[in-house]
Amino acid sequence: MMTPRQRMATALNLGIPDRVPTFELEFQLAEELMGKPFLTEKDLKGDSPKEQERKIAENAEYLLQVYGKLEHDAICIQYLNEEHTKETIRRIRALSGDQYMLLAHGDGTFAIPDGDGIVEFSYRMADEPELLHEEAEKMCQDAIDYDLRMLDAGLDGFILCSDYCFNKGPFLSPAKFAEFIAPYLTRLIEAIRSHGGYAIKHTDGNIMPILDQLVAAHPHALHSIDPMAGVDIREVKRLVGDKVALCGNVHCAAMQTGTDEEVIASAEYCLTYAKPGGGYVFCTSNIPFKGLPLERYLMVLDVWKRMRDY
Repeated sequence: MMTPRQRMATALNLGIPDRVPTFELEFQLAEELMGKPFLTEKDLKGDSPKEQERKIAENAEYLLQVYGKLEHDAICIQYLNEEHTKETIRRIRALSGDQYMLLAHGDGTFAIPDGDGIVEFSYRMADEPELLHEEAEKMCQDAIDYDLRMLDAGLDGFILCSDYCFNKGPFLSPAKFAEFIAPYLTRLIEAIRSHGGYAIKHTDGNIMPILDQLVAAHPHALHSIDPMAGVDIREVKRLVGDKVALCGNVHCAAMQTGTDEEVIASAEYCLTYAKPGGGYVFCTSNIPFKGLPLERYLMVLDVWKRMRDY
């Protein structure tokens, strides 16, 4: 029987593990599941170094308890600064060795700008492309430097969480994406891979117009495969399943507002069409967010437990 880390690594490398692995970018329902939320940097503000150390040690144990109960194969460490994330990694490794794949956020590419920022970004592409490239270069290098430090600290890899797409498609045309994002994404992923790390590229929305560019950047996996944007994991598997692993596609909106039958059908669809041949990690199309009924997420996990074995 594989360890969770081995299972996750096998799927990310397009292999067939003993069963479909599962994880989430974030799990915001820890309090509903186990009685308290995960530690955040805000919870450490004003504490003495000794008290911070105590809380971080306690949180590392709690992460293992929560994700162990959920039977996740990877733990994504959230909400803490660099030094506290490193200490959390050390604590988890001391408690569980290499049992779990440890991940964190680590992107450094342009994402959909907030509010009126998209208009400014459009003007900048036309009026000052050189300055925009300089900014992209700095963001990319800063992310590479950070990610390599975290890999040296014992992290296994990264979720690259810059969002590129709306439900109707990317916020940039494929040509502009190729100019201002794809080269830097490729460089970032190459640096992670060359340092022995895993790179999972997340973006919500309709990725189909830039699917070829995302795959060409050579991530280990694409995450969310967003059904709310009409992205069909069966079709994505057919098109690129031999080149990149897939994570996600369980319909988050249905989990909140749909019927039990719709939620079960979405989870079954993912496992039916993405599981065969390996290279698939089961998860929601976004995250189990605060306000989502816990029972809906547990219902999804019940489907996974029923269909996960190869």
